[in-house]
Amino acid sequence: MKGATAAVAAGIAMVCAVAFLEAPGDRPVHPFPTVGVLMANGEHWCTASVVDSPKGNVVATAAHCVAPAGEDGVPGEVAHDGLAIGELSFAPAFSGEGSGSQPLGVWKVRSVHVDERWTKWGDDTADFAFLTIEPDEDGRSVQDAVGGKSEAPAPDWTSGYEREVTVIGYPESEHNPQNKPVSCTTQTRHDLDDPAMLYISCSGFWTGTSGSPWIADRGGTGQPGRLIGVLSGGDTDVDSTAALYDEKAKALYERAAKG
Repeated sequence: MKGATAAVAAGIAMVCAVAFLEAPGDRPVHPFPTVGVLMANGEHWCTASVVDSPKGNVVATAAHCVAPAGEDGVPGEVAHDGLAIGELSFAPAFSGEGSGSQPLGVWKVRSVHVDERWTKWGDDTADFAFLTIEPDEDGRSVQDAVGGKSEAPAPDWTSGYEREVTVIGYPESEHNPQNKPVSCTTQTRHDLDDPAMLYISCSGFWTGTSGSPWIADRGGTGQPGRLIGVLSGGDTDVDSTAALYDEKAKALYERAAKG
């Protein structure tokens, strides 16, 4: 539900397009290898990210990216934009014009886990989902492919509303023809319109960034931080909200982790 309306950038936080560097031997270094594009029928649909799990098989995104919102207890029939969601896959560290490159592979989504508060009532405070990812043909997990525990943030089920977070997302190609992630490190707070939701002000988070991870305590490689939620909505590219993870989010995660 991330809006695509242009707005004047707020000056209180930094947003940047992330470049892929070259290491010795021309091996690409991915600054956020756990974050990538969630694809529907092979097309950029949302953003998603690997979260630390016992089997290394869990990816986090927004509920509205993978399940229609319900209303008055009745499940919805189509996605938020009126389209069918399609077959889902995940491409971490995706970049490049057009179809781009998938340097860490394309991973099939085995199952989707969403709170019924979303699927029956469209409750924004439950706009989070966890996906179980199939291993590759060699039996390797997606978490191993992106760098293991040194890169994947652990989930935080008891976070407060005021945290410094790094948010990473993939805007759609209309605003991001190189398909590079944008990132912002800033302070969260209660959303004024809905105090139950987290809020940040960072420019550049256009349509396509729904599901972007909100990572607290990130310190780089070896200090992956704590995942406290994912980008849920926002009326402009500057204003973004997230549902704070809670015990019901934990139950979904544990279900996804069982595989």
